[in-house]
Amino acid sequence: MQHSKRKFIRIIGGGIVVAAGAATTGFLTTRTPHRAYEPWSHAGKYSDPRLRALSYAILAPNPHNRQPWMVQLDGDNGVTLRVDTTRLLKETDPFDRQITIGLGCFIELMVQAAANDGYRVEVTEFPHGSDSSFLDDRPIVTAVFEKSAEVKPDPLFAAVLNRRSCKEPFDKHRQVPTTGLHELESVVADATTFTIHTTDNKEDVAFLRDLTFKAFEREYVTPAKFQESIDLMRMGKTEIEASPDGIDIGGPFLESLILMGMMNRKNLADPDSSAFSKGLDMYRDVFSSAKAYVWITSSSNDRSSQIESGRAWVRVNLAATIQGLSLHPISQALQEYPEMKEFHEALHMRLAPQGQTVQMLGRLGYAEPIDPSPRWPLSVKIVNG
Repeated sequence: MQHSKRKFIRIIGGGIVVAAGAATTGFLTTRTPHRAYEPWSHAGKYSDPRLRALSYAILAPNPHNRQPWMVQLDGDNGVTLRVDTTRLLKETDPFDRQITIGLGCFIELMVQAAANDGYRVEVTEFPHGSDSSFLDDRPIVTAVFEKSAEVKPDPLFAAVLNRRSCKEPFDKHRQVPTTGLHELESVVADATTFTIHTTDNKEDVAFLRDLTFKAFEREYVTPAKFQESIDLMRMGKTEIEASPDGIDIGGPFLESLILMGMMNRKNLADPDSSAFSKGLDMYRDVFSSAKAYVWITSSSNDRSSQIESGRAWVRVNLAATIQGLSLHPISQALQEYPEMKEFHEALHMRLAPQGQTVQMLGRLGYAEPIDPSPRWPLSVKIVNG
C-alpha cells in the first residue's frame, strides 16, 4: 500500500514547513528504496524458463503485499507452489480466502510469462486436497512446463511491468469510458466458475463509495484488525529494504515526517492522535474519488474458485493498465470476521443477490503514475524439496 504523499504531508504535518539544511536535504533525496524495486527490473533475466516465468509471477498483486508464495523446482521442468503459512492475515482474512486469491494472481502471471517464452504450463490445483477453513503446507499447485509451438503470447502480458494497485485518489473530473468497462468484463474467455462485473451507474457508484468507506472505517477503528496493518508497515527506506513486503511508507516526503517524529506506529494506531484521525480523512477522499467499480463473483467459494478468481483479477488489472486506468482493490467489506458482517451482507445483497460470493471488488479511475510495490527477490522464494 502506498499513501498519497503530498496529501499526507498536508493533513498530518498540519502545514508545518521544515527548514532542512543541505545535509538533511541530501539525505532525503536518497530515500527511494531502489533495492526493494529491483525484482521489477530483473524480471525475465534468467536462463531457466521456469525461473523466467517465476520472476514475473512474484510481481503479482496480493493482500497486504505479503508475497506468501514458496516455490520448489521439480526435476527439469516442474514447479510446486506452496503457501508460506507465516504470511497469512489471521485477523482480516481468517479463512485465507484473500491469500488464496493472491496465489491465483501469481499462477496467472507464471502461465502468461511462460507462454510469452513459448511454453505451455500444465497446472494441477491442490493435488493433495485442501481445507476450506485454512491453508496448510500442502501444495497449492503443481505445474509442468512444456515447449510448444502452439502456445501464443497473451496480449495482456505486455502490461505486467506497468501494473499497479493504486491507493491514491482518482481524478474526479475524468469518467471511465463505458466501452472500457465492457472490455474488462471480457478479459477471460469462456469463464464458467466466475463472472466479472462492472458499473459506472451513478446510484451503484454512490452506494459503493459509501459502503466501502464505512467498511474501511470499521476495520480502522477495530483495534485488533487495524493493528494487523500497523504491524506490517515498513516505515522508511531502511525498513522497506530490510523487509520488502507489507505496507510500505516511504520516499522523501513521508520519511521527513518520520524523521520529525510526526509519523510512527504508535500515533498511527492511537485513536486519540491527529495522525489517526487525519489518516481516516485521507482515505475518505480516496474512496470518494471512485468513478466506476469492477467485481468478481463465483457460484462456489471453494479453493479452486478462489484461485480462478485470482487469475481473473490480475487479468482485469492488466487490461485496466493497458487502457490507462488505475485499479484499487477494496477488501474490507468482503472480509469474513464478525465486525464486518453488516457490510459483508449489504454488499452481497447488492452485488450478488443470487447467493454468489463476491471474491474481489475494486474502484476504477484515473490517477498519476505511482511506484511499484517492493518485492523480495526471487531467490528468497525458491525452496528445496
